[in-house]
Amino acid sequence: MSNMSKRREKKEQIEALLLIAPALLFMVIFTVFPIFRSIYLSLCKYKMGMQVPEFIGLQNYQKLFTSKLFWKVMRNTIIFALITVVPSMLGGLGLAVLVKQKGKHIGFIRTAYFYPCVMPMIAIASVWMFIYMAKNGLWDQIVMSFGGKPMNVLSNKNTVLPAMAVMYIWKEAGYLMVFFLSGMQAISTELIEAAKIDGANSWLIFKKITIPLLAPTFLFVSTIAFTNSFKLVDHVVIMTEGAPNNASTLLLYYIYQQGFTNFNYGLSSALTVIMLVLLLVVSLPRFISQDKKIHYN
Repeated sequence: MSNMSKRREKKEQIEALLLIAPALLFMVIFTVFPIFRSIYLSLCKYKMGMQVPEFIGLQNYQKLFTSKLFWKVMRNTIIFALITVVPSMLGGLGLAVLVKQKGKHIGFIRTAYFYPCVMPMIAIASVWMFIYMAKNGLWDQIVMSFGGKPMNVLSNKNTVLPAMAVMYIWKEAGYLMVFFLSGMQAISTELIEAAKIDGANSWLIFKKITIPLLAPTFLFVSTIAFTNSFKLVDHVVIMTEGAPNNASTLLLYYIYQQGFTNFNYGLSSALTVIMLVLLLVVSLPRFISQDKKIHYN
C-alpha cells in the first residue's frame, strides 16, 4: 500500500471518529457513567443528608435478599412480564396482518392502532383508572349490567396485576405492530405470488412463508417487549401506588420508592443493578442462541 493510500485511509478513520464522537460522548455521559456510578453506589450506604457515600460492601444486596418485600416485588415483576410479553406480541402481529392490506382508509386505521403508543403513559393510566373505578367505572358497570357484583379490580390483590396487564397490552400492541408490519413488507412479493400459483391458501402462506421469514423480527420484538415490561413505573404511580399490600409493586416502582420517596440511594442503586443483571441474564443468552438459528436476507 502506497503512502498516499495510507494517508487517505488514516484521514477517513479520523473523519469517521469525529462523526461518531458526539454520539459516543452522549453514550458515555448518559449510559456508561450512570451504570458504573450505580454499581459503585450499590456498594455504599448513601442517603439524603450524607455528604459522601460510605462504602459498606454487599450489605445492600444482603438486605434485599433477606427481605420478603423484595421477593414479592420480583415475583410481581416476573408475573407481569409473563402475562404481557406474549399477548402483546400476538396482538402486534394480528394488527400488522390487518393493516397490511391495502385500502382507501388504511392510513387512518394504522394511525388509530398506533395512537396509544404516542399517548403518555400517565394519560393512559388516568383513563384506565376511571375504567376500573369501583362501581361507577365502565368495567364494573358492564359486570353489574349482567347481574354481577362490582369487582373493583384495582383493590383486589388477585386482579390488580391482570387489570394493569390488559392496559399495557392495549398500549404496547400498536407499538409492536410497526415492527411486524415492517418485516412483512420486506418479504418478497415474488415468494407470495409463487405460493399462490402453486395453490397455497392465505393461511398456508402465512404459516409456511411469512412466519419463518419474520424470525429476525420476532427475535427483535421479543427482546424489546421483554425489556419494556420491566421498565414500567408511571401507571403504578397513577393507578395503585403499589396497593393493595404491594400486590402491584413492580421492580422499577420499587426503585423509584427507595430513591425518590425514602431517599435511600444506595439501596435503589442496588435494585437498579439487579434489574440490569436480570435483563442481561434473560435476554442476552436467548438473543445469542436464537440469532445463530436465524437466516437473514
